Amino acid sequence: MDDRNETAHPNGNIFFSTQAALDDKITEVLRVVAEIQAHSKPVIEHCFGEFLLQNHDADTREYADDADQIREVLIHGNYLSKKDIEICLGFDVETLAPSRNRRDAGVACGSR
Repeated sequence: MDDRNETAHPNGNIFFSTQAALDDKITEVLRVVAEIQAHSKPVIEHCFGEFLLQNHDADTREYADDADQIREVLIHGNYLSKKDIEICLGFDVETLAPSRNRRDAGVACGSR
């Protein structure tokens, strides 16, 4: 809030005294965004994994067309950004395959 008060004019224009000050502010904002994205990755991966598990059957899901289901249910339904979608594209679908290790991990975490 202090940054806004010090740099923003009531007409919406944002003023910085020097190019270096603007560059520093941009760098700081990009750093914070990257940090938020890094903290969001596990949540996004979980969300995507659940989407894949719950929406694989075209006969039981909301949209028969894959593209419609992805766009409406996954992307719009979860407010995913382009960066979030990049995380989904890097998702290891093999983690969804049933295995003894996953079942054991579930029991250890208190879920079945």
